[in-house]
Amino acid sequence: MMKIRAYITLFLFILYCASLSAQSIKMNVLPKDHYKAYVDGSDTVAVVSLRDIYVFPEIKFKNKKEQQKYTKLVRDVKRTLPYAKMVYETLIETYEYMETLPTEKERQDHLKRMEKELFKEYKPELKKLTFSQGKLLIKLIDRECNQSSYNLLKAYLGSFRAGFWNIFAGMFGASLKTEYNPHGSDAMTERVVVLVENGLI
Repeated sequence: MMKIRAYITLFLFILYCASLSAQSIKMNVLPKDHYKAYVDGSDTVAVVSLRDIYVFPEIKFKNKKEQQKYTKLVRDVKRTLPYAKMVYETLIETYEYMETLPTEKERQDHLKRMEKELFKEYKPELKKLTFSQGKLLIKLIDRECNQSSYNLLKAYLGSFRAGFWNIFAGMFGASLKTEYNPHGSDAMTERVVVLVENGLI
C-alpha cells in the first residue's frame, strides 16, 4: 500500500513539474499540410493521406505464464498510457498559456492553481494503479515527452532535489531516470502501445 501511495505522490509531482518546466522548454510544432492537390506542370495531382499500417509477427507463447504476462502488459498499457499522454498535453498547453501571461507573479499564481486542480482531479484515480503500473508509467512518460521524469523534475527543482526524489523512488524499486527503449528491452511494450493507439487491441 505504501508503494502505491509513493507512486501516486511521485506521479502527481512529476505532472505538476511538467507544467512548471514547460515554460522553459521550446516546443517545435511541425506545420500541417493543408494541400489537397498540387499542380505539376499542366497536371493537377491529388494528395491523399493514408493511415500508417503496422504489421507485427504473430506472438507464439511458450507457455500459459508467458501468455498471462502479455495479457497483463496489455492491461497495464491501457491503464497508464492515457496518463503519460496527459503529461505531454499538459506540458504543451501550459507552455502555450504561460506565454500569454505578462508577469512572473501571474505565472506563479497560475501554476499554484494548477497544482491544486491536478491533485484534486487525479489523486483518486491514481490510487488505483498497481506497483507494476507505476513503473510502467515512468517509462511511458519518457516515451511521450521524449525526456525522463527525472529531467522534468530537474528542469524545475534542480539536480539536488531531483536526485532526492530519484533516491526516494529507488527505495521502491524504481528509477525516475528510466528511459524507454522501444527497439530493445521495451520492444514488446512498444508493440502493445502502437496497437492500443491504433485501436487494434
